[in-house]
Amino acid sequence: METEECALRHVEKDVLIPKMMREKAKERCAEKVEAFNHCCKDSGFFMVFKCREENAALKECLTLHYKDPVFFEECKQEYIREKLEFERTGIPTKSRKQKLPTSM
Repeated sequence: METEECALRHVEKDVLIPKMMREKAKERCAEKVEAFNHCCKDSGFFMVFKCREENAALKECLTLHYKDPVFFEECKQEYIREKLEFERTGIPTKSRKQKLPTSM
């Protein structure tokens, strides 16, 4: 099955795939996300001033992924696989990933 053949709509290329990229980039930058969240919790109202370094490191990590054409292509191919699977089964990816009840 050629996933490259699948034509993507504007909303898929410009909204849905970038959303997937953001979610995956957060996973790949988990250490920096955790450091920034920890700093914010500890700093309260002053987080804007106290967490600049953590915020900069997080932004740098995320931006590195957002601008990576290989990462975009990986996410695009995954999106297409999920789309084709949904068209085939009618079951959204999130529902498929949940454990089915044993009574089924």
